[in-house]
Amino acid sequence: MFLDVVVIDFSLWIVTVIIRPLLGKAILDSLVKDMNVVTAIPGELYVIFPAVWVAIFMSQSVYDGTKNLRIVDEFTSLTVGSVQTGVLMAGLLYLTFRNISRALFIFFVLFAYFLLLLWRIIIRSAYLYRKNFLNNNQSVLIVGAGPVGMSVKERMDAQPHLAVEFVGYLDDNPSKARETPAWLGVLEQVREIVIQKKVTDVIVTLPPRAYQRVNQLVADLHDVPVKVWIVPDYFQLALYQARAESMFDIPMFDLRAPALSESQRILKRAFDILFVLMISPIAIPLCGLIALAIWLDDGSPVIFAQARAGENGRLFTMYKFRTMVKNAEQLRHLIEKTDENGNILHKHRDDPRITRVGRFLRKLSLDELPQFYNIFRGYMSWVGPRPELPYLVEKYEPWQRQRFAVPQGLTGWWQIHGRSDKPMHLHTEDDLYYVQNYSIWLDIEILVKTVWIVLRGKGAY
Repeated sequence: MFLDVVVIDFSLWIVTVIIRPLLGKAILDSLVKDMNVVTAIPGELYVIFPAVWVAIFMSQSVYDGTKNLRIVDEFTSLTVGSVQTGVLMAGLLYLTFRNISRALFIFFVLFAYFLLLLWRIIIRSAYLYRKNFLNNNQSVLIVGAGPVGMSVKERMDAQPHLAVEFVGYLDDNPSKARETPAWLGVLEQVREIVIQKKVTDVIVTLPPRAYQRVNQLVADLHDVPVKVWIVPDYFQLALYQARAESMFDIPMFDLRAPALSESQRILKRAFDILFVLMISPIAIPLCGLIALAIWLDDGSPVIFAQARAGENGRLFTMYKFRTMVKNAEQLRHLIEKTDENGNILHKHRDDPRITRVGRFLRKLSLDELPQFYNIFRGYMSWVGPRPELPYLVEKYEPWQRQRFAVPQGLTGWWQIHGRSDKPMHLHTEDDLYYVQNYSIWLDIEILVKTVWIVLRGKGAY
């Protein structure tokens, strides 16, 4: 917070003392309508601007290290907070110091945002190499070498920037001694190993049947300066992730915790609505022409409504332009096949149910245009896992249901990596990649790639 205050005040000083003379008064005056503009910064703003910026950063959890372990999470929160701050400060200036140069204000906001990012990049770079000059790294001992313990180890390995040293496993199962090279002994040895290896954190990942051992384990470590963490073996039941919450002043685990943070969800929803409004002037007349073409080719109805599984598996009605004959659902059994593994294949390149106009619409994905309505209402997003057919969802494995942890989308990671060439319900891993790596920048990347995929007509049938 202190560094942010310094950066913001320094940015104010820079735009006043350096940027203003470089631009020249003539250029500044040409950027504003009021010829009596004041280009100097009042002293009060050296207090108001940092206070507003830091307060909004606090509301966006920018200073919460546990929520910003990944650089993309911190920079996303910082960007959202900076945009909010810029808008709020512009409003404050309009109500108070209206004669301040808008050009100087814009330079100030952009320069401050750049410096706020820069010092964090520098600190993070130094933090990556702290092993070379610090001796107080965490050393972790995992009690329980089962699936949960292995998962904890994998997540530790996936974040090397945390500089956490893995000591090994403790497990009473004799087979673990042969199967797990990092096995150090049984649970009774926990005190001895913690002291010997100078362990700072003990993570207990025992299955429910062994929970009676936890009391004894904690008692063995009661006078040892070590942190003890317990990972309940219920995360496999979670839709995507479990999160500790307090309800009625009782600690509970939310097994349906959303994959997106509040700030990510707000930014994604704002982006969806803004993009719908931007594209509507073109999309609405085009929808009228498409509806007319469908009606002339095969009569009404021109809209096809179908139940789909949305976020958290909730059913909603998805609207598309009709591209098949009117009784296509009744003829589904004629084209559905089962592969050698028993998986249903319900899409085929030469589906006889597709109409002439429908084949053209599918080629350019124009049949998807009515889904703007679903996006505007909040049932869908522009980017996300594709809404699945309920009868296919019923056949999902539990791990596949993690794809419903985020809003379902018009396009997504699966669509730009195969579309119909890769049946969605058989390639859930593409959707899970999106869930696990979500950012607004990934959404933008997917939208840009979607344009090229649609123009090529790849996988569209």
